[in-house]
Amino acid sequence: LISLQKLRGLDQINTRNGDIQLGALTTHRAVEQSEAVRSRIPSLAETYAHVATIRIRNVATVGGALAHADPNQDPPVILLALDARVQLTSTAGSRQVPIGEFFTDYYETVRQPDELVTEVVVPGLKPHSGSVYLKFLPRTADDYATVGVAATVTIDPASGTCQDCRIAMGSVASTPVRAPEAETVIRGQRLTPELAREAGALGQRVTDPISDARGSADYKRAMAGVFVRRALEQAWQRAQAAG
Repeated sequence: LISLQKLRGLDQINTRNGDIQLGALTTHRAVEQSEAVRSRIPSLAETYAHVATIRIRNVATVGGALAHADPNQDPPVILLALDARVQLTSTAGSRQVPIGEFFTDYYETVRQPDELVTEVVVPGLKPHSGSVYLKFLPRTADDYATVGVAATVTIDPASGTCQDCRIAMGSVASTPVRAPEAETVIRGQRLTPELAREAGALGQRVTDPISDARGSADYKRAMAGVFVRRALEQAWQRAQAAG
């Protein structure tokens, strides 16, 4: 077991070209409280505030949590909806991996044995965009989610239709997953209750949950559909408010 705490520069939050750069040793609490994150990507700060308790958030790190690759965690879901990239570094150099390609299975990633997670790069929201993460908690507030869903939408201000959409879900498969069919049905359309329900049903198709103390597989699949709809509605509202 090797501690990385004395590596300099890995516990900082920086901005560059509109992106948010989270050092791997940045704590969850630091992301939650960062003014740069809260002003540019509020949903990112909100998601980190959902993790466990303050005591845990003061210790848990951005890079450590991602490398652990627990599919029930909250941050990977919003990071997937925001199209983040994970930087991996070894003595041979560095490479950036889209977070959608980073996780491969339960507690497994593409990280090689000689690589460290050193940074997470989160693109800033485009104009007229909104993003949200919703965590369904039937038990206690510091528990893992039964289902976690994040959505990011960009609206054309002239037509009121969706220009882009990303939907991500957690706790419903061996890795966080996108809902590409649901995204496709939303793009180019105005959001209606019927369309949101259709997207929720399409999102359910990519889920493969397991039954555990937080709910049966069927229950999680049903709640995934419900929370895809709710996340889309709330992200849409934020996009409209963004002006």
